Amino acid sequence: MINRVILFVLDSVGIGALPDSEKFGDIGVDTLGHIARQADDFKIPNLKKLGIGNIEGVDAIEADPSPMGAYGRSLEASNGKDTTTGHWEIAGLLIDQPFKTYPEGFPDYVIRAFEEKIGRKVMCNKPASGTVILDELGEEHMKTGNPIVYTSADSVFQIAAHEDIIPLDELYKMCQIARDMLMGDDQVARVIARPFIGTPGHFERTSNRRDYSLKPFHKTVLDMAKENGLEVKAVGKIVDIFDGEGITEDIHTKDNMDGVEQTLKYLKQDFKGILFTNLVDFDAKFGHRRDVKGYQGAIEALDARIPELLEAMREDDVIIFLADHGNDPTYTGTDHTREYIPVLVAGASIKEGVDIGTLNTFSDIAATVSDMLGIPQTPHGKSFKSQILK
Repeated sequence: MINRVILFVLDSVGIGALPDSEKFGDIGVDTLGHIARQADDFKIPNLKKLGIGNIEGVDAIEADPSPMGAYGRSLEASNGKDTTTGHWEIAGLLIDQPFKTYPEGFPDYVIRAFEEKIGRKVMCNKPASGTVILDELGEEHMKTGNPIVYTSADSVFQIAAHEDIIPLDELYKMCQIARDMLMGDDQVARVIARPFIGTPGHFERTSNRRDYSLKPFHKTVLDMAKENGLEVKAVGKIVDIFDGEGITEDIHTKDNMDGVEQTLKYLKQDFKGILFTNLVDFDAKFGHRRDVKGYQGAIEALDARIPELLEAMREDDVIIFLADHGNDPTYTGTDHTREYIPVLVAGASIKEGVDIGTLNTFSDIAATVSDMLGIPQTPHGKSFKSQILK
């Protein structure tokens, strides 16, 4: 019997272009493959042992002759390639219509209404890289006290502010105001607080980021677990992505390694249900910044911690390593890329060397989690439990 399932998201670690990726402007993208091909020595022995090199299409990484668990990949059925879409689909909720984006910036009436509500003027209002925009406008922001509002190719309204100029409580209040405004015809998937510190030329974003997401439109596997008396522990930005829905306990994290530490702490606790972790550094610090070496180093650092995670698991635990989209650091621009995600399943109850092939939707993961925990399933997804359990 399985009592706990750990969903461990390596944010943006995609493994190759989906068949429809060109419709999303992504040609020949492959986050993991391109990193591996550019690396002199890609040290990921534990991911290899889990079977990442055995997955169909992952040709840049050597296959293991005897993978320790089940492995495969998944298509994305939803219309999008963003964080919210990916995580919601993992949890069993499909998005037919993509979230609205603002490639020319937000309409004047939105900005004017926002300024009136917060009592400050805003700066920027255009798509931008979060680090570049600090170099461009950070000093002026410090002089004027005007928050920096920007977006990206994703459906986001981001507010950057220096912690010494606009206190965190005020920044978070601004984000909640924007979240309440940006609904209906002006809806965005997430409003994001982007606090930073430092001096001109040396600005640095802090770990006090907060995401203000839409509430899921329908119940997810998290809701099903909670409603059936199970615990749902969230590590990292998971609680923000689901706007707290279906979560029984959560903790934000400072970085990837803190995410691993918090996951290990939860694994030591006695509970039944779901532990849902997101490691965001791959995406935020390296994918969007197109930092290939940094991305490689982050994957290697996580790989080195995998034995600790596996050793902390109980006999009735199952862990699923996966991603939510791609963010190829070798590709043009600074945005997500539409890719297959890896699905690596391990645990004492998991058969060794099982190829689950290509799943038709991330929602198959939700269906499998429900099946293993004995709770009702969401309408989408097909369980592969029978393929992987001993």
